Amino acid sequence: MDLNEELKTAVWRKATKSGSNQGNCLEVAPLAGGRVGIRDTEAPDQAPFVVSPGVWDAFIDGAKKGEFDF
Repeated sequence: MDLNEELKTAVWRKATKSGSNQGNCLEVAPLAGGRVGIRDTEAPDQAPFVVSPGVWDAFIDGAKKGEFDF
């Protein structure tokens, strides 16, 4: 399946801790080949950022370790 077609039918989800906020959230969607789509809930019509499984895993690992905390 073409990536653009896959993104049209992707199942997007956001963190449960984001609650019912209507903004300030990111959504992710699993894609073929282990890729992950990432988009801003405030701009769902903009093209999402798509990352490889390795990039996603490194990001999640860093987030869990607090590497992105301000």
